[in-house]
Amino acid sequence: MEGILAIWKPEGWTSHDVVAKTRGILKVKRIGHAGTLDPMVTGVLPLCVGRSTRVVEYLQERPKAYEATITLGIATDTEDTSGEVIERANASHITLEQVNQVLNTFKGEIMQVPPMFSAVKINGKRLYDLAREGKTVERQARPVTIHSISLLEENLQTAEPTFRFHVECSKGTYIRTLCVDIGKALGVPATMSSLVRTMSGGITKEQCLTLEQVKQLMDEDKLSEHLLPAEVAINHLPKVIVKSNKKRYALQGQKLYWTDCIGHEHLLVNEIVRIYDEEHNFIGIFELEQKLQLIKPIKVFS
Repeated sequence: MEGILAIWKPEGWTSHDVVAKTRGILKVKRIGHAGTLDPMVTGVLPLCVGRSTRVVEYLQERPKAYEATITLGIATDTEDTSGEVIERANASHITLEQVNQVLNTFKGEIMQVPPMFSAVKINGKRLYDLAREGKTVERQARPVTIHSISLLEENLQTAEPTFRFHVECSKGTYIRTLCVDIGKALGVPATMSSLVRTMSGGITKEQCLTLEQVKQLMDEDKLSEHLLPAEVAINHLPKVIVKSNKKRYALQGQKLYWTDCIGHEHLLVNEIVRIYDEEHNFIGIFELEQKLQLIKPIKVFS
C-alpha cells in the first residue's frame, strides 16, 4: 500500500498520535506526515504511506491555508488559549475598518519571531523545552510569506472582541504569532483562540478522511481507492515527458540529455521537474543540469 492519505486531524490529538493510529489500522510501518499540527488544531494532515514518504519534503515546502480565530484584549504565554494569561486590556474600541486595514498590511513577505512554545532549535535545544523550564531566549526573526489574508467574520464592540480570518501562507509561518502581531498592529494584546488547517500542499478538506472512515474503509478493503498518488505532492513542478526510446534509462535512474525529453525548452537551469513517459505514467523527480545539458535523477519511482 502506498500513496498519500489525507487525514482530517481531530482536536486533542498530536500529529504523531495520528501517524501511530494509522500505522495500527493499515499495518504499515512506513508512514510520515507532512507538517505538524498542535493538539488543539484540527484540519488537513497529509500522511505519506510506503514509498510515497519520499515526497514528504516536497509536500512540506508547499503553502498551507488556515482559518483562525483571534481574541483581542488578552495575551497568553503560549500565544493561544492553552497558556496562562499574561495581559488583559479593553479592546472594545477596535473597529471593523481598523481590522481590515491591519490585515492588509500583513500581505507579502513579513518577518516573524518564532514563539517560545515551538519546535525551533536554538543551540541544539527545542524552544518548547526551554519554555517549560521557565526560560526565555532571544530568537531571530525569520522571513515568511503571507500569500493572502482576509476577514471571514467578526464579533467586535466587546471588551474581548473576536474575529475569524482566512490565511494562505508559506512553510514555517506560525499562525499563533501572526495573531499576536495583528494585535500589536491594532495596539492591543491578542491571542489565537482556534485554528483549522483547510489546505496543505494543495490537499483540501474535501479530500480528507477521518480516522473512523479510514478504519471502516480498511475493514471493507476499499482504502486503496482513496489514496492519492505520490505525484500529487509535486504537481506544482514543471512536467517533462521522456521519449519512449529513453524511458528505460529514466526508470533505471540514469541521466538523460535534454534532447531525450519533451517539454524542457522553457525550463530554468537547475529547475526540479517531474518526469513522465509518453503514456503519462509518473517516473520520478529529476533536475536540469546546465553544464552538460543533462536531466539527472533525484528520486525514481519505477
